Amino acid sequence: MPFRIGPLEIILILVIVLIIFGVGRLSEVGTGLGKGIRNFKKAMSGQDDEKAEDKSAEKPADKKA
Repeated sequence: MPFRIGPLEIILILVIVLIIFGVGRLSEVGTGLGKGIRNFKKAMSGQDDEKAEDKSAEKPADKKA
C-alpha cells in the first residue's frame, strides 16, 4: 500500500511543529526550509555549476597585467 497522508495527518504534523518551534520561530523555520529547497533545485538543475564555471573562467582573463 502506498504511503498516503490525509488532511488529518497534515494538521497533526503542523500542530506538533507549532508546539515544538513556537509561533515566533515558525517563520524562521519556513524561511530556512524555503532556502534549502531553492538551493536543492538549483543544484539539481546545474545552475550553480554553470555560475562557478563562469567565474573561474573570468578570473584568469583578468590577470593579464
